[in-house]
Amino acid sequence: MYEPRNESRGYADQLNIDTPEQVELRFPIAGIGSRFLALLTDSFLQGVTLFVVLLAFLLILSASPRLGHTSAPSNTGSKWFMAGVFLFYFLLYWGYFSLFEGFWNGQTPGKRLLKIRVIKDSGRQITLFEALARNLLRVVDALPSFYLIGVITMLCNKEQKRLGDFVAGTIVVHEQIDQQPLLSHNSRTFTASLYPQPVETVREPVGIQLPADGVARLDASDLNVIETFFARALDLDLDKRAEIADRIARRMSEKMQVPLPLDIAPERVLESIAYTMRSHSGRL
Repeated sequence: MYEPRNESRGYADQLNIDTPEQVELRFPIAGIGSRFLALLTDSFLQGVTLFVVLLAFLLILSASPRLGHTSAPSNTGSKWFMAGVFLFYFLLYWGYFSLFEGFWNGQTPGKRLLKIRVIKDSGRQITLFEALARNLLRVVDALPSFYLIGVITMLCNKEQKRLGDFVAGTIVVHEQIDQQPLLSHNSRTFTASLYPQPVETVREPVGIQLPADGVARLDASDLNVIETFFARALDLDLDKRAEIADRIARRMSEKMQVPLPLDIAPERVLESIAYTMRSHSGRL
């Protein structure tokens, strides 16, 4: 079971999550300043989009020959135009954040620029459902103006959550940009579930071959455990890191029903498992 807790590091709060595998996930919590700048960027992009679309609609209406003949079609056309504007604004305002966060790994263009993202309280990536839920309350958080309710709510809790975050069980954090890949052979650390990166050729760890039928007994949650370990391994001291790697490797060994190689470090075994799972599944 995940156990979130807060710490204060320097000027920023940090959310620490202890996973069942004893992997400590550390997330610097994004404050009001960075979130406001991200929102400002997104609002600017929304405004530019709305302006371009309205301009296009006006050009289409002005070019329509039927609108100049009688006043009745003109009035009808104006009503449909206004209805279309309101509908588009709603979809742009609500759908912009929901779709970007749901399909772009918890980020909008503004959040990506400020290097922050939305994640679940458990530290995992949000789904489209959580993105929809947290943004449905955006209208309430924005009341009465300038997100006053949202700001007050954020100031009243250490996780700096607004109402939408409480409803969806999400939190906004800074990206961990100071981590280096652990894998050799010019491959990426397997952290796609938390931080998607450009696809590169991943070479199989040398000297390790695992039976495909054994690896097939593992699922996406097991891969996520391995990826989470590698994503946070640099935050652990060497003894703790080795202990956790050994514990996770033994768990995978039991599930695969395959004994662990005695002459190979557990981290290399985990690399091989992750490589094999990704090699046999385009989705993972």
